[in-house]
Amino acid sequence: MRLLKKQYAQKEGRELAVACAHIARETKAEDLVILDVRGLASFTDYFVIMSGRSTRHVQGLAEAIEGELRAKRISSKHSEGLQEGVWVLLDFGDVVTHIFYHESRSFYDLEGLWHDAPRIDPDDLPADPRSD
Repeated sequence: MRLLKKQYAQKEGRELAVACAHIARETKAEDLVILDVRGLASFTDYFVIMSGRSTRHVQGLAEAIEGELRAKRISSKHSEGLQEGVWVLLDFGDVVTHIFYHESRSFYDLEGLWHDAPRIDPDDLPADPRSD
């Protein structure tokens, strides 16, 4: 059993998605979208999707999200694509974060594939949960 800091021990998927989005914003992610896939996908509750300006920016976004959450003792269960920096996937269980180089994002069109999923507008997000 992994030990989490007290304020992160009972984080729900939405709170984790919001934390990922805040970290992404701080790291200058572009076109940030959160999809609520509860009831549509059996493997996760939320997708956090974003774009980076370059492969290095994509890698930096992934490293920032993973590093910040690891400091809270929340580790990704699986990650892939970090070396290439074209499409990085970070699986945190209830939240799967997709970080695309902008050209790859339009090719894979995850928002189109999951068009039935309600979107959470990043501009309507609550205050940064990490500041508590």
